Amino acid sequence: MRQIILDTETTGLSWASGNRVVEIGCVEMVERRPTGRTFQCYLNPEREFEAGAQEVTGLTLEFLADKPLFAAIADEFLAFIEGAELVIHNAAFDVGFLDNELRLLGPQYGKIADRCTVEDTLLLARQRFPGQRNSLDALCKRFDVDNTHRQLHGALLDAQLLAEVYIGLTSGQSEIGFEVGAEAANEAAVTFEVDVRAPRPRVLVAEEDSAAHEARLAQLRKKAGKAVWDAWAEAAEAVAPLEAMPA
Repeated sequence: MRQIILDTETTGLSWASGNRVVEIGCVEMVERRPTGRTFQCYLNPEREFEAGAQEVTGLTLEFLADKPLFAAIADEFLAFIEGAELVIHNAAFDVGFLDNELRLLGPQYGKIADRCTVEDTLLLARQRFPGQRNSLDALCKRFDVDNTHRQLHGALLDAQLLAEVYIGLTSGQSEIGFEVGAEAANEAAVTFEVDVRAPRPRVLVAEEDSAAHEARLAQLRKKAGKAVWDAWAEAAEAVAPLEAMPA
């Protein structure tokens, strides 16, 4: 699977207000591993920065004055991302700006969605860490990604950091040592017979363990609104009357 980790820097917060892209940074990954291929360019926005935007990026109109317009790099950029899954933090922001740049070039360029699928790491982070800060800096800290060199926002640097965060955010069991081959699994398998009519063993839980369990559930409900355990408990209550019926 080919993925492009992408970030942009802009002259302001809203493309609808006439703001433009001033930097694009992309990092290519194949099968979740960086290939070493990147795409980065600064762009002349042909307009002023909004208040505060220049301080965030450290870019100036003087520096960008001799940089290409988006029209000059559009084909190269689109060829780089063609057919890939784009991984973007707060994707609506970046895709909105890029779609606007393409719209300004003419309808023949279409939209980003015509060429790529998009994965939003901000949405992923909010699902995994509800109620917590999920900025790129916060996620770097959470996943032990070194971002001490990130004094200013830069599209390529942020894409490189996001690539590391994304791996941590989406790591599955097969990536942390739980995957076993079919042959090994078969060797480890043990067959035995069970009398399904025999009474089921009962496990008695100590009072202090039960209290600790309830306290933990209360914390989860406060943070996320509902604990997964609640759904299991509801299902168990629904099944209990059926199990009590005579065969």
